[in-house]
This record gives sequence, structure tokens and C-alpha cells, in this order.
Amino acid sequence: MSRGSSAGPARVCVTNAKGGTGKTTVAINVAGALNDRGRDVLFVDLDPQGNATEGLGLVEAYDAQPPTLFDALTGDPATLGDLVVEHEEMDVVPSNIDMLQAEHELTIADLLARVGEGTSGVDPNALAEFAINVGPETVGGGHALDALDRALDTVSGYDYVIVDSPPFYGKLTDAGVYAAGHILIPALAEATSERAIELLMDQMAALERETDVTVETLGVVANRVETTSEDEMMLEWFDAAFPDSPVWEVRKRVALQRAYTQGTSVFAADEQCDMASVFGDIADALDRQFGYTEVTA
Repeated sequence: MSRGSSAGPARVCVTNAKGGTGKTTVAINVAGALNDRGRDVLFVDLDPQGNATEGLGLVEAYDAQPPTLFDALTGDPATLGDLVVEHEEMDVVPSNIDMLQAEHELTIADLLARVGEGTSGVDPNALAEFAINVGPETVGGGHALDALDRALDTVSGYDYVIVDSPPFYGKLTDAGVYAAGHILIPALAEATSERAIELLMDQMAALERETDVTVETLGVVANRVETTSEDEMMLEWFDAAFPDSPVWEVRKRVALQRAYTQGTSVFAADEQCDMASVFGDIADALDRQFGYTEVTA
């Protein structure tokens, strides 16, 4: 396998703040498709609800005692490597019930980073009293959106890191996008997706202005597509809105939900699914995007 001169794994954040888009299903099956091509994948469930953790059959990990992903993001980044759980298709950093506190904690961390230079008149120690792990000594720079980025830098040996972001805007989602620098957008082929994607693009632009990261859109996964006039209209809208990015169509299939219930992607499920070829196409496009030139599977 070759990735040219690039160092480190390719990172992709699967994100859309609109609920019900099948974001987690897309993330799991993209990771499964990459594994099917022989890629070593680390899957990070950044969603405090832990849907991907459940969908990969790791429910017990969600209730595990500390340290958890929360601690890797808000305390010692090096603990991330100790949290990795093996799955038949990929390694997984599971979400955890502690992640319900992560949005609050990262907000405090970001505020601490911004007042750290002492020019605001705000006492950092007073802010730290509202936090669990973070303090003035644990953050630096102009923001704290690099929490996941710093944690991922402590692990190695992977071709890809796939991040399943929360279904809402906030510090956690920003941390996932900041760490990846590349986004894959799942969206339903319905009119409400227009506004959701416009808001997503606005959020990405704001993140770029706030930090030194450039966010690249890898493509749109039109999910649960059916044969209706609205679906056809929205597929045309996706093509027009993203003229430089591919749009993949994932048709509505019960087999996708059954694979989720089984704790795998469709590539390792008992039941075959014709949509596996679409996720295979996505994996192929990612390999070409990131310079992987040899299929090892």
C-alpha cells in the first residue's frame, strides 16, 4: 500500500447537524467499506448519545468507568490509545455516558484558552471552578478546538480515522471537524436538507475563520433515497450545490438497519445488500483522494 509522501492517517468527519439523516449508518458503512479494501481504520464515536458505539455492538463500553473519551478530550490526550476497542472490521474509540458533559467542558476549555493571555480581565481560575478536568494549565493558544486533534496525534498505525460527529453544532462537532479537516455529508433527499446544508456550510466557514484549519468537503451521501419527484429534485439540488464534489445515492434498504442491529457494517453482515457497492464507491473515491494506490484486500 502506498500513500505517496503523506504522513499520518487520512481523517474524515461524517457530519450533519440535522437529525435523522442516517449519519451514523453512513459512517459505519464507509468505515466497513474501507476495511473491505484492506485499510486499517480507527472509528471515533464523538456523539454523546453513542449510537455508533451501539451500532458496532459495544454497548458495554458506553457505560465503562473512567478514563473515557471524555478524559482524552478534556484531560490527558494520551489516554486515547488505552480506550481503543477491537471490532471485527475496525478499531473503535467508543463514546461513553461521560461524553454528555463534554460540550460543557470543551466550552469552558475554549473560554480558558481565549482569556489565557490575561488581557480580558477574566480570572482563568474562576472559570476553571466550573470544569471537571480542564484548567488554565491544560489549555493554550487562541482556542481549545484542537482537543481531538491532539488526542489523535497520540495514536498511530491506521490508514484512516473516521469520526462520527454529534448531530448538533457546538464545540464537539467543531473539534471533530478541526481534527479531520475533511467532511463527508450525509443528507436526506428532502427539501429540509437545503437549509440544513446551508447552515452546515456557514458553520464550516465560521470554523475556518476562527482557526487555521481548512475544511474540505469530500462529497455528499444522499441517504434513504426513494423514487419520488422530491427525491429527484433534491438530487439535482445536491449536484448544483456541490458541483466539485461527488454525490452518492444510498437507496432505502432494510438490510442497512439489520446490519446495524447485528453490530456490523453491511460488509460483515449475514445478509447481502446491494448498497454495499455504493459504499465501495465512496471508499474508492477516498482512496484516490488521499493517495492510496494499492488495494490490499
